[in-house]
Amino acid sequence: MARPPKNLLIPTRDGISPSCVALPATGADCPWPTTVDFLAERLPAVTREDWCRRMASGEVLDDAGQPVHADAPYRGGQRLYYWRSLPHEHRVPFEATVLHLDEHLLVADKPHFLPVTPTGRFVRETLLVRLKRSTGIDSLSPIHRIDRETAGLVLFSVRPQDRGAYQALFRARQVDKTYEAIAPGPAEGAALHSATVIQRSRIEEDPSAFFRMIETDGEANSETRITLTERRGTWARYALAPVTGKRHQLRVHMNALGLPIAGDQFYPTVRRGPGEPEDYAEPLRLLARSIAFTDPVTGQPRRFDSRLALAWPGA
Repeated sequence: MARPPKNLLIPTRDGISPSCVALPATGADCPWPTTVDFLAERLPAVTREDWCRRMASGEVLDDAGQPVHADAPYRGGQRLYYWRSLPHEHRVPFEATVLHLDEHLLVADKPHFLPVTPTGRFVRETLLVRLKRSTGIDSLSPIHRIDRETAGLVLFSVRPQDRGAYQALFRARQVDKTYEAIAPGPAEGAALHSATVIQRSRIEEDPSAFFRMIETDGEANSETRITLTERRGTWARYALAPVTGKRHQLRVHMNALGLPIAGDQFYPTVRRGPGEPEDYAEPLRLLARSIAFTDPVTGQPRRFDSRLALAWPGA
C-alpha cells in the first residue's frame, strides 16, 4: 500500500515524526461510538487511559492539525496523527558522528547498540531521531539500514525528492560496501588462509525465532565475499563485501563457516533475547567500514570511510 503523502500541517516533535492511522469507513452499526474507543481497540499498546491523557494534552490531531478530543464522535475516513512515546526508554550511552553533510546527503558513523529508526522499545534513542534533533533537518530519511548491533556508516537523504534515486542504487546493487569483522581465525589449511571465499546460500527467517535468520535449502538469495586481513592469536580480522543485503547476512554467513563474529548474541546460539538487558562492554565486532557509489543526483563519485575501530576481544 502506498504511504500517504506527508501532511505539512502536522509537525515533527522533538525529532519524532508523527504516526498516522486511518479510521475505516463504517455503516450504521459503527462499533466505535467515540474516537478513543477506536484507538483503544485498534492500538492497544497504548492504554485507553493514556489515549485520553494524550488527547486531553492535544497530542492527537486531525488532518487540519486540530486536536481531537477523547469524546469526539467516530468519523470513518478521517486520519489521525500522534507521536510515539515510551514511558521508560533507556538511553544508549554512545554518540554518533556526522562525517558528511551537504544539500543532498548526510553520512553518520553509528555506534553499536543504537537503532537506525524507531522500532519496538526504541523511539528517541535512535539514530534518525537524534540526527533530526541535532541538525534540525526534519526531512532526513535513511537510504539504507544496518543492524542495531552493528556500528559504522549509515546514509540519509536530506531532501525527500532525492531519496528514491539513492535507494534505487542499493536495489540495483550499484553500491560497493565493505564491512569489517573480528571472529575466530580459520583452521589450518582452510581456504580463507590464502584466498577470498565467496559464501552463497539461501537465507530465510528462523520459524522458531523471528529475530534470527537461518540458511535453508533452495536457490541462493545471498552472497558475501570474505577475506582474511589480519590474525592476532586465536582471533582474526576479516573484510566482508556483501553482494546482496539479506537481514543478518554477514552474521549468518560467518557462522556457517564456523567463524561466528565475536560478541554475537544470536549466532550460533541465542545468548540474549531481543528484550533482555545488554552488556555494553561486549558489542558485536561488526563494522560498516566503507561505502562507494556514483551519486545519482550530482553524478559525482562518492566514497565514505568510518572512523570507528573494532576492539579485539579481551583487549
